Amino acid sequence: MTLAKTMINDARELIAFRIGDQEFCVDIMSVREIRGWTPATPMPHSPYYMLGVINLRGAVLPIVDLAVRFGMRPSEPTVRHVIIVAQVRTKVVGLLVEAVSDILTVTNDNIQPTPDMSSDFERTFARGVLAIDKRMICLIELDAVFPDTESEAA
Repeated sequence: MTLAKTMINDARELIAFRIGDQEFCVDIMSVREIRGWTPATPMPHSPYYMLGVINLRGAVLPIVDLAVRFGMRPSEPTVRHVIIVAQVRTKVVGLLVEAVSDILTVTNDNIQPTPDMSSDFERTFARGVLAIDKRMICLIELDAVFPDTESEAA
């Protein structure tokens, strides 16, 4: 196998998005669609980071404020915010983010480990950091963001 084919085989696509002044990314294979902000209907006794639910073509879709889930200040959704509809294990969930910023093609060599002095956030959700074009983008593992016990609530 040639080096060029090896590079292509190792490459994977990530979708980058912004929350506040930080950038994050997830594997594009978990993303089903990106849609504009739709106000969510609150649900009683839902997890603290869940905004509520919306009707997505006849299906009830839980909407999660990723900023709150990541321990940041709650989002104040505007028409500029987007919902990333993602598959997390067997569940489909809407992730509220400020904007989708990029689609990145990277290899494992581009992904650097999180620093040893990382916070609880990095130890829990982050799988690495990408340094691309003077940007630091945190790679998030959605399965870690929604552990099995909590994904049942969503």
